[in-house]
Amino acid sequence: MAAGGGGVADPLSPAGVPCAFSPLNQAYFALASADGQLRVWETANNRLHQEYVPSAHLSGTCTCLAWAPARLQAKESPQRKKRKSEAIGTSNQIDLLALGTAVGSILLYSTVKGELHSKLINGGHDNKVNCIQWHQDNGCLYSCSDDKYIVEWNTQTCKVKCKWKGDNSSVSSLCISPDGKMLLSAGRTIKLWVLETKEIYRHFTGHATPVSSLTFTTIRPPNESQPFDGITGLYFLSGAVHDRLLNVWQVRSENREKNAVMSFTVTDEPVYIDLTLSENKEEPVKLAVVCRDGQVHLFEHILNGYCKKPLTSNCTIQIATPGKGKKSTPKPIPILAAGFCSDKMSLLLVYGNWFQPIIERVALSSKEPHMCLIRDISNCWAPKVEPAITKVRTPVMNSEAKVLVPGVPGHHAAIKPAPPQTEEVESKRKLGENEVSIEERLGALDIDTKKEKVDLPQTNSFPVLLTQGLESNDFEMLNKVLQTRNLNLIKRTVLRMPLHAVIPLLQELTKRLQGHPNSAVLMVQWLKCVLTVHASYLSTLPDLVPQLGTLYQLMESRVKTFQKLSHLHGKLILLITQVTASEKTKEMTCPAQKAKLVYEEESSEEESDDEIAEKDSDDNWDEDEEENESEKDEDVDEENEEEEEDAEERDEENGEDRDVASEKELNGDSDLDPENESEEE
Repeated sequence: MAAGGGGVADPLSPAGVPCAFSPLNQAYFALASADGQLRVWETANNRLHQEYVPSAHLSGTCTCLAWAPARLQAKESPQRKKRKSEAIGTSNQIDLLALGTAVGSILLYSTVKGELHSKLINGGHDNKVNCIQWHQDNGCLYSCSDDKYIVEWNTQTCKVKCKWKGDNSSVSSLCISPDGKMLLSAGRTIKLWVLETKEIYRHFTGHATPVSSLTFTTIRPPNESQPFDGITGLYFLSGAVHDRLLNVWQVRSENREKNAVMSFTVTDEPVYIDLTLSENKEEPVKLAVVCRDGQVHLFEHILNGYCKKPLTSNCTIQIATPGKGKKSTPKPIPILAAGFCSDKMSLLLVYGNWFQPIIERVALSSKEPHMCLIRDISNCWAPKVEPAITKVRTPVMNSEAKVLVPGVPGHHAAIKPAPPQTEEVESKRKLGENEVSIEERLGALDIDTKKEKVDLPQTNSFPVLLTQGLESNDFEMLNKVLQTRNLNLIKRTVLRMPLHAVIPLLQELTKRLQGHPNSAVLMVQWLKCVLTVHASYLSTLPDLVPQLGTLYQLMESRVKTFQKLSHLHGKLILLITQVTASEKTKEMTCPAQKAKLVYEEESSEEESDDEIAEKDSDDNWDEDEEENESEKDEDVDEENEEEEEDAEERDEENGEDRDVASEKELNGDSDLDPENESEEE
């Protein structure tokens, strides 16, 4: 019924903690924490029931877990003798709890004995186990892994019954049909297998990212008129990594329809899903989805075929701190898991931190679309464990103590070489002199914090420094990180920083952008990287506009002035290029060119005008003859000859007149004198 959140997750974001409620009345809640330990809590009184630390809890951490179904326990419990320490009614308790690990092994833990029951390793997986499913009837166990295979285990003999390739990429989730004859598997596509033959019965398109959860939502099909074959007409649900839609699919008898019939929309990636199964067509399916952002969305819908529009939640539940006083602001408390109680009208919520979660029963109200529960968990961080329950003593955490989680980069102690003074101390001891004083010993160790130089932070410690600087508002620490000019270092830091520090970083960058222009140049690189890397996260925030309003106005004002500057810059470039071009043309000297053809014109005295006129008339004749050769007849040619003869006579007369005039000019006679002109006439 419940899908644990131990599937595929982004390495840069915190994964959903593998956890599950026990099948019988949800009496217990099992949680595999980030430190590799298994803890089982009693839901009635919020008390730690058992704590188990696997031998390889650091190298092979738990990635998924599943309780054995109630029917198996009912068969096995009468054969086992009860211990004195066991409470009355342990026969109703679930015995086995299967744990999948990051190295491919599967552990079977007995909650009755409080110890490891068996280990499944031979012939199984050689990579991370993503999901475990128990068969409700025959006691078999099904597991899938990143090694692309699905394995069917016999839990009695701890051996592999069958192993087959489930996908071309890693298989991330499994689910067994209500009748136990079919198996759903999912990587990027969803496949329905016949368990008896291990053949594919149906294909479904799946999601764009790996599917993290699969679960059937109906026991019988809504249309009961047709004979039921155990699978056709049933609905199942799928959620995927980085996907804010839960798709609902229907198993069709024909193989045409491969797409989802409807979908539920949530605010973030689903990490834990619980639902009430629909037994008839009039009963709605109730769905509780825990998202990565720590909210719970409740849906109630009657599955009746295709629905085009994505369905929104009927109710959203959030938990926050009270935030007493002026300085303290309310902070959200993440919800780890949610499960419907047997009455289907109340919900078991598990919230807080994985080390000491709080389990609370909340009554559901159909009228309220949003519930915000105010809870004070300040006193719950120190674990209160009774010594009678467990032998493992856990230290009480003090407010001044700093806890370093394994794997956080940047926490490396500097190894100092031994100073030369130690040789003198050893030589004193050899010679049998007096005991060395404490002062000399401390001097030999060279403990002096003032003399130590503060080295620049390493590359892998930048995200830690940035987060600490933003939380403590340390100006010097932020300067160390934000004043770097290395673009690769900026990108790596932004990629590795936690999501809750994105908005404080943007606010710090906005503050620095309003300062000196030199600092603004550096801050723009950080701003560009943050907005590109974390765009998908920022788009999910409902109050993003008021939070980034100042930054938007700042960018808008700078862009306006930039437009005017660019216009002025363009005009200046145009003027400068024209000025430089004109100066270049003045400086350029004309190259010496030799003429290819020289034509010397003869004087008018040597060449007579008669010859020029004859040449002109001959040329005109040739042109006219070429143009009108095909159009004009012989009569027209004769007319042209007569006209040309008259023209030649006129030219000869004019030529004689010009010769006379030239002779007068040579003799000094003036043409301007009217008397001489009349005499000649």
